[in-house]
Amino acid sequence: CRRKGNIEDIQFSGKGKIHTFFFFLSAPDDFKKSAPYAVAVIELEEGAKLTTQLVDCDVETLEIGDDVEMVFRRVREDGEDGVISYGYKFKVIK
Repeated sequence: CRRKGNIEDIQFSGKGKIHTFFFFLSAPDDFKKSAPYAVAVIELEEGAKLTTQLVDCDVETLEIGDDVEMVFRRVREDGEDGVISYGYKFKVIK
C-alpha cells in the first residue's frame, strides 16, 4: 500500500471459528480427489477473517461457530511427477 511508518508485524494464533461455510459435491479438476470438500470464512481469534478450505472433517456435520485451527497441507500436484504445492488450510477442533 506504499505506506511508510506505523506498520507492525502481527503473529496470528492460527485458531478461530467458522463464520460461514459452503461445500462442493463436484469439484474442478484440481480438486476432484478432495470432493466433497468445504470452504469457509474463518474468524480468527484476533478478529481478522479469511477464506480457506476445511480438511479432516465430515462436511455433513459442520456448524457455524465450530472451533478451527490452521494446518499445513498439500494444495495441489502438477501431474504424477510434477511439483507439489503446500499451503495452509483449517481443520475443525471438536
